[in-house]
Amino acid sequence: MRKAMTLGSLPPGTSLEEKFMLAAEAGLDGLELTGVETQSEAEDARAAADAAGIEIASVMAATHWKLPISSTDEAVRVEGVKGVEQSLRVADWAGTDVVLVVPGVVDEHTAYSAALDLATKSIRELIPTAEDLGVTVALENVWNRFLLSPVEMRDFIDQFGTDRVKAYFDVGNILLYGYPVHWIEALEERIVRVHIKDFDVDKRQFVALLTGSIDFPRVINALRGIGYDGWLTAELSRYEQYPTEFVMDTSRHLQWIIDG
Repeated sequence: MRKAMTLGSLPPGTSLEEKFMLAAEAGLDGLELTGVETQSEAEDARAAADAAGIEIASVMAATHWKLPISSTDEAVRVEGVKGVEQSLRVADWAGTDVVLVVPGVVDEHTAYSAALDLATKSIRELIPTAEDLGVTVALENVWNRFLLSPVEMRDFIDQFGTDRVKAYFDVGNILLYGYPVHWIEALEERIVRVHIKDFDVDKRQFVALLTGSIDFPRVINALRGIGYDGWLTAELSRYEQYPTEFVMDTSRHLQWIIDG
């Protein structure tokens, strides 16, 4: 398995080139792009990754929370689809093949059934671009009150009948309403990327890596059991002090998780 972090977790006030060089120095294999929306930004990131000798692990869609693709406001939904299409292009320009996408949001104004229908419609609209570019729309389990069981997530993905719609599994997010191993075993080969963070079920909050309730040895064994050998991307809040050491520590923690 390969180690990555989200670009936004790298020290603030440093250049893109310095961020990628630090990631390489820490022993990371790549970074996930966050907040990248243009071709020039994507190409700059790709050049920085190449110079550092590491990779772009994936891209996090830039507009999927602000413009949900399940919105009952058709103008918002259409703009949300366009935003994800742009993120698919960003991935292509950056030289990676996966975009993390929030599949929908249920709130007091959006009924579950409406979110299901509209998210399905939006993803079908995204598939031609994804297939044309060879970039996968990877749907993440997030705190969006939507796709709340692994079986529902599995069936939602399978309805599209394409390898360009898969799952981005977050081991920390799931502890609020499920168990990582159950989701891994249900989603199986549909998982194309994995986010790593930790969560304390008693405090009901995210905590520093390796200090919470995630049973990482079981998670890794489950991932190996389904044949997953891809990216483990840490999505964490950096230290308020010594942000460079945070990158070094995270890389070591990821390696312990992999080796454990």
